[in-house]
Amino acid sequence: MGAGSLVRGWPGLGPWYDASRGHGNWVPPRKEALGLEPALQTRGANSLQRRLPQGIIIGVRKGGTRALLEMLALHPQVAAAHAEVHFFNREENYRRGLGWYRQQMPFSGPGQLTMEKTPGYFSSPQAPERVRAMDPAMRLLLIVRDPVERLVSDYTQILHNRRARCKPYPPLERLLLRGDRGLNTRYKAIQRSLYALHLAPWLAAFPPAHIHVVDGGGLIREPLPELRRVEQFLGLTPSLRPDNFYFNQTKGFYCLQAGAHQHCLDESKGRPHPPITEQLLEQLCTYFSAHNEHFFSLVGRTFNWC
Repeated sequence: MGAGSLVRGWPGLGPWYDASRGHGNWVPPRKEALGLEPALQTRGANSLQRRLPQGIIIGVRKGGTRALLEMLALHPQVAAAHAEVHFFNREENYRRGLGWYRQQMPFSGPGQLTMEKTPGYFSSPQAPERVRAMDPAMRLLLIVRDPVERLVSDYTQILHNRRARCKPYPPLERLLLRGDRGLNTRYKAIQRSLYALHLAPWLAAFPPAHIHVVDGGGLIREPLPELRRVEQFLGLTPSLRPDNFYFNQTKGFYCLQAGAHQHCLDESKGRPHPPITEQLLEQLCTYFSAHNEHFFSLVGRTFNWC
């Protein structure tokens, strides 16, 4: 649809929607709405084109990838693909080639950084080498949170999706425990929280300087310091400001603001988690302890988990 695929959204509010993508995710207002610099449209439609990404949020699932992407999308130098592309981790998409991948990207100007996020990349065995084959200079963002919290959030999303389709789903404890044999460490939600295991292939494909770890907990509590570090890693001019965020007391997390336009993540974020017993919590923390220490050694920083 060309540059004209960007159409006005809510009358009187002014958010933009990417109609060519066929989804309802909020796209921040253009640069002139932020008062930062003239809009790309004034440079001519020919300056707008789809470009392969120079930065990818590779994971983790339920770690805060959507929040991170939408916060970065406020930056005037970022053009973000608001749908998960699943190019490097799904064979049917990868076989379509880089031309197809490029078509999934948003229109951007020559001074913008194109970004996408697909949390499934992090745990995909094929993704690291595939990304490297496309661009060995790729900048990768990995956002992590307490592995037990991530696990429970993962379960909660699947539970909600199953209930929405009127399908049963076992209680969390039944999936986590194998009777008297202890934790079911083969449960996928546990496996996805083994960050060191999944990071190793990425470190084999990319130098550590190409991978920036974002503290998902810190992004929730106080987003701007984390985003300042991300701006620096991506080589962006520091542009995000305190007034780009406001705390929503009802939702219990920060929402986004660009001028007079406000936006919160949808109802799939911040769902209440099912209760977990102290005994099971202790088992999980004990199990993840060694894995967490290994991850800390790989990334050169520690997190206050469990």
